[in-house]
Amino acid sequence: MRDDTPAVSCTGLSYSFGQTKAVDGLDLTVVSGEVFGLLGPNGAGKTTAIRCVTTLLPVPSGMVKVFGYDAATEQMAVRRLLGYVPQQLSADGGLTGRENVSLFARVFDVSRRERAARVGQALEVVGLADAADRLAATYSGGMVRRLELAQALVSSPRLLMLDEPTIGLDPIARTSVWEHILAVRAATGMTVLVTTHYMDEADQYCDRIALMHHGRVRALGTPEQLTDDLRARLGDGSSPTLEDVFRDVAGSGLNEGGGEFRDVRRTRNTASRVG
Repeated sequence: MRDDTPAVSCTGLSYSFGQTKAVDGLDLTVVSGEVFGLLGPNGAGKTTAIRCVTTLLPVPSGMVKVFGYDAATEQMAVRRLLGYVPQQLSADGGLTGRENVSLFARVFDVSRRERAARVGQALEVVGLADAADRLAATYSGGMVRRLELAQALVSSPRLLMLDEPTIGLDPIARTSVWEHILAVRAATGMTVLVTTHYMDEADQYCDRIALMHHGRVRALGTPEQLTDDLRARLGDGSSPTLEDVFRDVAGSGLNEGGGEFRDVRRTRNTASRVG
């Protein structure tokens, strides 16, 4: 059954690094049970916002709640609900896959009597049971990302946070990671919040998408809604993609008539004419 309490609720969230405002009055709601994509160009504020949700950064202004718990005042309650796969690799190459996941089980306070079973289950879910006792240093890039997914899943989180989980992976490895994410989500009803620069992933796997630019959400909806909105605004019978929506938001902005997208389309048409 889907919980009516939002998985994530950000109201007026702001965060600055010195004079640079990374997040600027962010309002965002992630519905329990959905796969939500947080997209935007580098520097849009996505990772900073995620770190505030995960309590890795404080919430200096505004409010962030995770299933109703305040990320500023109830950090431990929030952390018990989360699994997190950061951009940077977090697996230790000097430990086996099983040892890496066991370490996270201890960090996330999985009880000792359940720990071995939960570690085994997490490795099985991501398809690493057969490689569990090999050093992580011997894993391929895709295997390492699946190992990090197992680390995040070992505590049975209600909310899985993924910051560019497939960056640098080949298409087969990317698909494998997503298959495992969606299998867990289907089995548990877990909510997934993901950042990615791969528009095909966002289009295929996300129920809803928010496009951030300069620390704020500039467009929000399903992939179909976002492309339909741009198509209607252009009014010229074109068929924009989610990548075109991204370019429009990150380039010339939503209120400037889709200029960047028109420039891209003209370039494509010219290239087609000249072969």
